[in-house]
Order: sequence, then C-alpha cells, then structure tokens
Amino acid sequence: MKIHEYQARDLFAQFEIPVAQGGVAQTSGEALEIARKLGFPVVIKAQVLVGGRGKAGGVKVVSQEAELVSEFNRIKALTIKGYTVDLILVAKAIDIQKEYYVAVTIDNIKGDVVIIISAEGGVEIEETAKTNPEKILKFYLQGEKTLDERRWALVAAQIFPDTRLQKSATSIIAKLVKLFFEKDCSLAEINPFAINGEGNLIAADAKVIIDDNALYRQEKVSQLRDLKYDDADELEAKDKGLSFVKLEGNVGCIVNGAGLAMGTMDAVNLLGGTPANFLDVGGSSNPEKVLNALKIILRNPDIKVILINIFGGITRCDDIATGILKALNQIKMPVPLVIRLTGTNEAIAKEMLAKAGLTTYSSMRQAVTEAVKLTK
Repeated sequence: MKIHEYQARDLFAQFEIPVAQGGVAQTSGEALEIARKLGFPVVIKAQVLVGGRGKAGGVKVVSQEAELVSEFNRIKALTIKGYTVDLILVAKAIDIQKEYYVAVTIDNIKGDVVIIISAEGGVEIEETAKTNPEKILKFYLQGEKTLDERRWALVAAQIFPDTRLQKSATSIIAKLVKLFFEKDCSLAEINPFAINGEGNLIAADAKVIIDDNALYRQEKVSQLRDLKYDDADELEAKDKGLSFVKLEGNVGCIVNGAGLAMGTMDAVNLLGGTPANFLDVGGSSNPEKVLNALKIILRNPDIKVILINIFGGITRCDDIATGILKALNQIKMPVPLVIRLTGTNEAIAKEMLAKAGLTTYSSMRQAVTEAVKLTK
C-alpha cells in the first residue's frame, strides 16, 4: 500500500526523523494560511501516488503570496499520469547544500532487509544504478531488526565527509529502520536526504510503502489508503478471497496456486498469447470463488478467452466444475472457456462439464495452445 508524501512525512516525524515544517491543503486559502505561519519561501508539491510529478510541473518553490496562489491553482489543475491533484503539500523550503539517497527495503533474492545509500541523491535511484552503480552502497541487516552501528560505521565513513554528519546520519537511519519494521514496510525511502543551510541532515522528501499482507495489524496506517489509486477489481477480488492482478493481455486466467498461476502466464506468453491477469483462487474448493473470479475477469473488455487451469490437490476438481456450471447459469458467457482439470475428483468433474457440453483438457500445453488459438 502506497501512502502520500505528507502522510509518510508525518510518520517520519513520529519516529523523530527530521522533516521540514508544513501542512497539506485542498484550497489556495488553506495553502496561504500554512505559508504565512511558515514564512516564505515555501515549496508546494502535488500529492499523487505516481512518479514524475516534478517533470510534470507538480513541484514549485514560491516566494510570495500572489505567486503561491497562482502556482497552487496551476498545480491543482494538473493531471499527472491520469490522476488529478486533490491535495498539495505546503512545506518550508529547504536551502539544500548537498543531496543523498537512503532507503530501507527488502532484498527478496537474499532474503534480508537492506539499506541502500548513495551520495547521489535527488534523482531516481534506478538512473544512478545504470549510470554510476559504483556510487550505490548496500548494507544488509543480516536478519537483525536494528542497525548494527559498528558494522554500519564503515559505510557511513564512505558516504559522509565528517564524523558529525556520520553520527547524525547513523541516528536518522536507525530511526528509519525502526519505522520500517514497526510499520511493516516494504520500502521506507528518503530522497533527497539533504544537508540544509545550517549544515544538518533532513528528509526533504518521504516515501513509504506498507506490506498489504500486514495491514490487518496496522489499523491506523491502513486508514491512510487512498482508494482512488487502487483498482476496483483488485479490491473486490481481495475481499472475495482471490489473489488478482490486472494485466494488459486478452487471455483471462483462473488458476489454483500462485506458482501454477505464474507458470500458466509464462506458458501463455511462450505459446504466443498475452495473459490478461494473474488470478489465484487458492487452495479452497469453494465454488463461489470460481463464480466471483469469472465475474471479475469478464469486466475486462479486452478478454477474448478464459483459461481455467486447475491442478487438484486440496482443491477438488468437481467443486471447480460446480462453480463453472453455477457461473454459466448466472452469467452470459461472451467468450469461450478453455478448461484444464487434473487431480482430485478429475473424472467426476469432467463428466459434469461434458454433460453441459464443455470440453476439458488434462494437458496444460493443450489447454494453453487452444486458448491462444482462440484469441487469433
């Protein structure tokens, strides 16, 4: 779950990570009130959960009231990557002397939490990784949930020019690590991590992503979700106990098990098709899941065929068949179904579907080949 910068900034402040004073505004009048309290110059930033807002004109430093009103209204009228600007952060402008980058995230390959740090801040870290990879350092926590300051000191000495900044950075990054674990983050990022005019380090921007799977224990944080940025179908699927991600293809996929679902998508691509979604009905044999899955997938106007690929273990093939037949009684099926069933109660399921005039396959390759053929 992504949250807005102003929300991430508030989290930083709760963990005593230094941030610029500011507030969020919906109107130019509210923005003026905040700016008058802060004193000019201030920076105004569009609050959108997509990248590229700076390039789109969504960030501006202003020095007087008339300029603030004019620029606020201009930014409020922007559409950035398809999203309107509803809120704008007004913050005290920072006299930035030097920009760094720091983030705490997860290295899935190594199965560890990693601190990524660079003396090249203020730009996208992916760009630095391409052009100057040697300027990015990684520090692994080695299974710990706190910063080992003795090991970390070697990294800090390579990035920051003097012991005062090294000590300050270590304190701030230790707090960022604490936030990362306590709020169940998958990313906690400061970019730029800046030296201000007083020579002190400050978080000039804030980005936090929360692990969706941990929201059940992060009640306050989950309330920060901006539903405008969530796909309605994905939200409904989650509510129905389905794992669903919408893609841009035309082969709708209903599969049991995340691994098989990924393998099915790979097979569709390999055989010349394009999957329209990832959808895992899980290990449950509840026929309602199949019905709900079909309803969600069929809302996509690009769908030309639906491929149902079931390897019955815990999931019973006859329960999947029941769900398919139930769906056919409730939904007008505008596209063909290609069904592969193998495993528990396979014979029963195939007999049920044959009586309804539906062909089934035992081979995954046969089913995927047929599904791709029907899209041509």
